[in-house]
Amino acid sequence: MSSAYLFAVIIIAVIVMIVAITKFKVHPFIVLVLVAVGVGIAMGMPVATIMNKVESGFGNILGSIGIIVLAGAIIGVILEKTGAALVMANAILKLVGKKHSVLAIALAGYVTDVPLFCNSGYVVLAPIARAMAEQSGISLAVMATALSAGLFTTHCFIPLHPGTIAMANTIGSNIGILLGLGLIVAIPGTLMGVLYAKKVSCNVDIPANPEYTEEQLIEKYGKLPGVFHSFSSIVLIVVLIVLKSIADIAAAPFGRGAIKYLFDFVGHPDIALILGMFLSMTLIAPSERKNLQQFINKGITNSAGVIAIVGGGGAFGAILQSLPIAKNINGSFINVSLGVFLPFIIAALLKTAMGATTVVQILTATMVLPMLPSLGMTSDISKTLVVLAIAAGSMTVSHANDAYFWIVSEFSDMDTRQAYKCQTGMTLAVGIVSIIFIYILSLFLH
Repeated sequence: MSSAYLFAVIIIAVIVMIVAITKFKVHPFIVLVLVAVGVGIAMGMPVATIMNKVESGFGNILGSIGIIVLAGAIIGVILEKTGAALVMANAILKLVGKKHSVLAIALAGYVTDVPLFCNSGYVVLAPIARAMAEQSGISLAVMATALSAGLFTTHCFIPLHPGTIAMANTIGSNIGILLGLGLIVAIPGTLMGVLYAKKVSCNVDIPANPEYTEEQLIEKYGKLPGVFHSFSSIVLIVVLIVLKSIADIAAAPFGRGAIKYLFDFVGHPDIALILGMFLSMTLIAPSERKNLQQFINKGITNSAGVIAIVGGGGAFGAILQSLPIAKNINGSFINVSLGVFLPFIIAALLKTAMGATTVVQILTATMVLPMLPSLGMTSDISKTLVVLAIAAGSMTVSHANDAYFWIVSEFSDMDTRQAYKCQTGMTLAVGIVSIIFIYILSLFLH
């Protein structure tokens, strides 16, 4: 099987997906599953293998984020129904001013994703972005793009996430140096996301459409929750996951006994989101607690479509990951020396073809490792720059084969065409700016 045929099949598959979803309005879940099967057939895979990959891909991705999405969606409904999201939005806007609201939501994503994954971070912060869009009088697309950028850059660059840690271990990068440089490199990427949101996403008109206005909420509840109470469920989630991250470091600051076990348990994202969900229920006024089941049902209903689409994306991704994409890309770059641009290009090609950021990071690190001497990247600093270059490539670009693409689009009321303009375009811009910044660093750091 030639490389040309392999990549032709992938390109045709992506085109078919885009046309079917945007022009013919076929539900993304159906398209993703059918295209996954079609790619498997085109590549000559046995039917049993195709279906095993589709089923395992669907199940694995839902196993990893299903509870997070469900619990996060329920929290989101409660925050919106009780007016807590509005209280948080007003508190942030009072602090930074409406003029800086887009930057504020991006920085909220930047900070929040240090302990969280971008998928769960987006689900948790989406209600605040919606409320801030309404209060600022701007399109939800602008807030969604900026929030996504802040979350995604931190997710890719900071060594508190599995893919980044795996890259550091494979390449031999110092975790401390990587953490420091990663936080720095994520800043221009986040700012580029803000700029893209203001200049491009502003042309996509998506009304915030909160269910109730501030006046209606006050009329319904008498008064809105306090600021601290409103933020409490999100703060709890972040704190629990941070404590688990601290407990997991090699120095074992909490020991290796009962306290570590406790933090391992309560800091697991699934458990942290569930505990945050229970805490959010205390926001419901006594007169409205009879509607708790209705809020839960609405959260489950809201997340059902997201879960189906993300599962379909997992099925498609599983088929792609079983193909010799990495081998064919690696063979194309033998004896090519482009400095930090080479790992970036390889990661970007894999990301665009395969979708799964963590898988792309691990695969690219494995592929690039033998090339480090020829690239002249053997010092601790150079290895760290290689890891960051791979991270920049692993976000370039997020589209229909990426679960995060569907999380952003579904929780922001974007249709697929709008999501390509906002999310895919933003990740391209952020990836390019990030690698340029990394290249500039490489001129001074060796």
